[in-house]
Amino acid sequence: MADPYHSNAYHNHQGGGGGGGDAYGSYGEGGGQDGYTYQGEYPAQEEDAASDATEGHDEEDQMYEGEYQGIPHPDEVKAAQRAARAKSRAAGSTITELEELSEQYEDIMQDCGHGKFQWTLFMVLGLALMADGVECFVVAFVLPSAEKDLCLSNAEKGMLGLTVFLGMMVGAFVWGGLADKVGRRRCLIVALAINCVFAFLSSFAQGYGFFLFFRLFSGIGIGGSVPIVYSYFSEFLQMDKRGEHLSWLCMFWMVGGIYASFTAWGIIPRYGWGFSMGSEFQFHSWRVFVLVASLPAVTSLVGLMFMPESPRFLLENAKHDEAWMILKQVHDTNWRAKGQPEKVFTVTHIKAPKTAEDEFIEIQSATGTAIQRWTVRSATLCKLVLKNVASLLSAELRFATLFLAIIWFCMAFSYYGLSVWFPDMIKHLQNEEYDARVKVFHRERVERFRFNFSLENQIHRGGEYIRDEFINIEIKSVTFEDSLFEDCYFKDVRSTDTVFRNCTIRSTEFIKTDLWEDKFIDCKLENVTWHENKHGCHLDTVEENDVLIYLVSFLGSLAVLPGNIVSALFMEKVGRVKIIGGSMLVSAGCTFLLFLSFSQAAIIALQCLFCGVSAAAWNGIEVVTVEMYPASKRATAFGLLNAMCKLAAILGSSIFASFVGVTKAVPILLSFAALICGGLVALKLPDTRDKILQ
Repeated sequence: MADPYHSNAYHNHQGGGGGGGDAYGSYGEGGGQDGYTYQGEYPAQEEDAASDATEGHDEEDQMYEGEYQGIPHPDEVKAAQRAARAKSRAAGSTITELEELSEQYEDIMQDCGHGKFQWTLFMVLGLALMADGVECFVVAFVLPSAEKDLCLSNAEKGMLGLTVFLGMMVGAFVWGGLADKVGRRRCLIVALAINCVFAFLSSFAQGYGFFLFFRLFSGIGIGGSVPIVYSYFSEFLQMDKRGEHLSWLCMFWMVGGIYASFTAWGIIPRYGWGFSMGSEFQFHSWRVFVLVASLPAVTSLVGLMFMPESPRFLLENAKHDEAWMILKQVHDTNWRAKGQPEKVFTVTHIKAPKTAEDEFIEIQSATGTAIQRWTVRSATLCKLVLKNVASLLSAELRFATLFLAIIWFCMAFSYYGLSVWFPDMIKHLQNEEYDARVKVFHRERVERFRFNFSLENQIHRGGEYIRDEFINIEIKSVTFEDSLFEDCYFKDVRSTDTVFRNCTIRSTEFIKTDLWEDKFIDCKLENVTWHENKHGCHLDTVEENDVLIYLVSFLGSLAVLPGNIVSALFMEKVGRVKIIGGSMLVSAGCTFLLFLSFSQAAIIALQCLFCGVSAAAWNGIEVVTVEMYPASKRATAFGLLNAMCKLAAILGSSIFASFVGVTKAVPILLSFAALICGGLVALKLPDTRDKILQ
């Protein structure tokens, strides 16, 4: 879809091509000391050009509400801030071109205000972030059903879970790097489109290989949402709104978890919500859930079609005409919604450097065939992205990158590791309780009996079953040891976790069952026949989809709400560094309480406490990451750090899961050490509250 903001340039202004030896492209005529000019203190208007909105009002009658209370007018505050910055520049050393652009841009965003445009963008980008949150839960929710439908082994289930994070790790790095060179909006649209397409295809995949492949690319697509969303949204925010509103944006990740839990709970247990075409194509309810889970990404994708590119990105790439048009749109949209349509966008001149990188691409793309141009452009783009990544370790950024890498890794290792450990521990406790209720039968003899009731959670040792019939029943978690089956008849039998060990089976028929030879371990089979046995895997009973997995995820996501609210309200008052460091240290203290978790209720309560406190740390980490890097490297840095986060998630979830049922001490001590390390490093970061976005 053509971008309406990129097509029409105002005819009285000159664009960013730049002529002569001037290192700047300019917009408008004349220049100002600050790099841009306003049309006087108030917009110049002819006598007959007054707005209808002000007709019939005397300007002297318009009184600011806070005047009598001694509260300065917001315009006076902005003017004072600008004067202070101008004074500091005059007293200090010469500022660089990019520093000058940063101050220009901050002043312009203050004039544009915060209103309808930002809230619209907030919702659109929030849905993209919500899609990322949903992606983290999809595989966990569908596995109990998909493992039967796709015949998954334990190793394949583990690989499927890790593949999603692997895809998100690759996507974060790739899309973050491209967003700084191609554009935030364009990259986010492509990334979400890839996620939607492959999520749709994965719902129809009938084999494990295809499902794994589609979920990998779905993860690669959605992996770009986090680094791009925060970089994109921050460039439409003024300094005093940045921390709070970026924190509110983080809440959409929590909404994604709640959405995934509710929809999974409402759809997956409904086995009738599906259809089949023979035995080769099955579409069960969990596949419906996979489709529904992609709706936030689809909605965000549609919304992005109506959103403009980041003007800050355009200015960094010397596209002044387009940037000016978008900034004017932001200004007019906000003030029109506030009932002040007469306010005029007074910026007439913006200076911004034109980089040599763009010139290089333009020169190379003007020669050769289409394939050659595409090859050169792609190669050049890869070089520029890698060069941008390498610049994160330059002298002025290496300590920020190192400290943030440690913080991201430690937080993700602990958070994602415990996020897997909590439900696995609950499942382990459930299994222990289930095993404690097992019934054991010794040396029973059953002859000429028809079993027309299900068998569950039993162990039969040394039994004899002569001329018995097992018809249309389910055998669940049953073990037959050292038993004899003679002249028996099994028909329409479904089994789960059922084995025959060291048994003797004579003259017995198995018709339309799933009791294949691999269920008979060290058994002696004499004159045994199988007829019309069930092929492949099938869904078992509703109990296989325990609602507790949805409840735990829902409560964990809901517990994030208090942390989000507190961090949003105090992000500007307390500061990012104290929120990150304090939250991580408090989270470390919470992990020690896990030594007292001897019941399912205690584990769920501690999970909610940990998630709530961790949310504040995550919000602070994401805000400070945006503020520590210049616009030309912001998405690249965020993508690299988010990729490291996903790597830590893979390591944490794998390590913590391996100790379930073995010991609680190792996961608790590992998470405690990681959080303490990350929290102490966070306290060394500079405070970026009053820092203009570079």
